[in-house]
Amino acid sequence: MLRHSAVAVAGMWAARYAVGAESKSPNEKLNLAFIGLGGRGAANLSTIAGFGENVVALCDVDDERAGKAYAKFPKAKKYYDFRRMLEEMDRQIDAVVVSTPDHTHASPSVMAMRMGKHCFCEKPLAHSIHECRVMAQVAAEKKLATQLGTHHHAKDSHRRIVELIRSGVIGPVREAHAMISGSRGGGERPTETPPVPPHLQWDLWLGPAAYRPYHPDYVPYKWRFWWDFGTGETGNNGVHTLDIPFWALNLRHPITVEAQGPPVHPETSPTSMTVRYEFAARGDMPPVTLHFYHSATAPAALDEKNLPEWKPKATGDWKPTVLFVGEKGLLAADLSHWKLLPESKFRDFQLAPTIPASVGHHREWVNACKTGSPTTCNFDYGSALTEMVLLGNVAYRAGQKLRWDPAKLKATDCAAADRFIKETYRQGWPL
Repeated sequence: MLRHSAVAVAGMWAARYAVGAESKSPNEKLNLAFIGLGGRGAANLSTIAGFGENVVALCDVDDERAGKAYAKFPKAKKYYDFRRMLEEMDRQIDAVVVSTPDHTHASPSVMAMRMGKHCFCEKPLAHSIHECRVMAQVAAEKKLATQLGTHHHAKDSHRRIVELIRSGVIGPVREAHAMISGSRGGGERPTETPPVPPHLQWDLWLGPAAYRPYHPDYVPYKWRFWWDFGTGETGNNGVHTLDIPFWALNLRHPITVEAQGPPVHPETSPTSMTVRYEFAARGDMPPVTLHFYHSATAPAALDEKNLPEWKPKATGDWKPTVLFVGEKGLLAADLSHWKLLPESKFRDFQLAPTIPASVGHHREWVNACKTGSPTTCNFDYGSALTEMVLLGNVAYRAGQKLRWDPAKLKATDCAAADRFIKETYRQGWPL
């Protein structure tokens, strides 16, 4: 158990990403820049600023979305363009928090890290697999404190799930299932070209993506379901659910990936999708198949497996979103709870926790910026998690099963996947 514990893993991460001698003392305040101030950006700003750190710069392309942040931090310098902000305030910024749409995660993060700034970036880590690798590589080269914004990862329930799987209580796990509900996605490109609202810098919002006319179907939320800007529900909510088996089963790069769903639309993400990942053995963990479902209804595939302990009566009104199938039993979980099944078999089981509680997902990163302490979702972990998630999208869009070569960053038998693995940037937005 100790050999596989997250404590040992965290120690490895700490050694790999120890922050250099230029770090501040724990009592000094960080000078922080925030890029993206609406939605998750507002939440990240509120939490991290609440620790008493210095907010020295705020950047957003939408004055309306950023209005509350500007009012709360009137002394912070305000920018529309993160490139100008980083160039002008290089000496004043210690770390950046990136909470922009998916297609503009990598550009500001990489630029900031190359300048030696610690980085917190919202999930999913990037818009493409190539971007994920670049972000992880730069973070490692610069020895920076990094954290992917999968805030559920800090929950105690996640730690207990990891301990349960690695304790062997349900036996070796060769099959796991992860689910998200809903049917968001789809749509056709608008033909209308309404004027750009005066509060929005549309060209800067597009960033590295190919130019297209403004339309409210893109901003401020629906960008998630347009391939040029988002990663669909897979990257939006799937990354949270898939984080649980990814951590508990000590996963990294899949061997094969295949996906199914409605006919592929060239511009928008599907309203439903299933993905099947195959992973090789890891240490004393056997090969495992991980199934992911994005569906408005419960996956029929699970009902077909004849697992009576998984029937609704076993969990009542609670709807688990992850299921581990072990040789000795099942572990059902969601983002906050877990249950061993059948309950009658595990009624007397008591878990002895070994993984320390998190100080908080944002606090982990702030502490790491100052002391070099580990973060549990640094860009090494976050890059591999996001890569796995995005490979589901690649397999779906390419329309065939992928055999994945992580060293070459290539689907060895599917040339059609190349353009989804590494995308073309608009001029003026280098990575």
